[in-house]
Amino acid sequence: MSRRLRMIVILLVVASCGGKDYRAPRNLDDACSIVKQRPNYLKAMEKTERKWDVPVPVQMAIIYQESKFIGNNRTPMRYTLGVIPMGRQSSAYGYAQALDGTWEEYQRAEGKRTAKRDDIRHATDFMGWYMTETVKETGVPVNDARNQYLAYHEGRTGYLRGAHNRKAWLLRIADEVGARAVMYDQQLRLCGKR
Repeated sequence: MSRRLRMIVILLVVASCGGKDYRAPRNLDDACSIVKQRPNYLKAMEKTERKWDVPVPVQMAIIYQESKFIGNNRTPMRYTLGVIPMGRQSSAYGYAQALDGTWEEYQRAEGKRTAKRDDIRHATDFMGWYMTETVKETGVPVNDARNQYLAYHEGRTGYLRGAHNRKAWLLRIADEVGARAVMYDQQLRLCGKR
């Protein structure tokens, strides 16, 4: 094999190993299908459940709502005059759609300077940390997916002020998150994953 051909083959092999697959699993309405396609998701969520007591179905329901399980998900761009890009709606990124400042707070608090928002293990650990802090500040139990989601979306201070009560669309979504957590729990029990 010529030296040039060997280099091309090596480059192709390295390139094929390179990027992460951030695509969402198929059939997001079936928890068993999700964990069958991505067993590393379940492993990460179970680890978070053991560490922080946040049930797997609650984590799954909130990740579904925040990113639809797309690891590198970002908020949409804002445009002026319909064509001039003005940046993103917020700094939310990754599976958990964590904001820059909140993520940095988590990294400092947990000593995880290298944690990445597009890594499911770090994203679920972040969620466990955040929801545990929510319990301390608001008293909302970690198994209350609806109210945990409201505090997650509005921030704990916003939740305590009742900011969500003026947003009918957010209350509807929070109800959907709560229902999805129940659905995911039932499905995971049926397929023997709970």
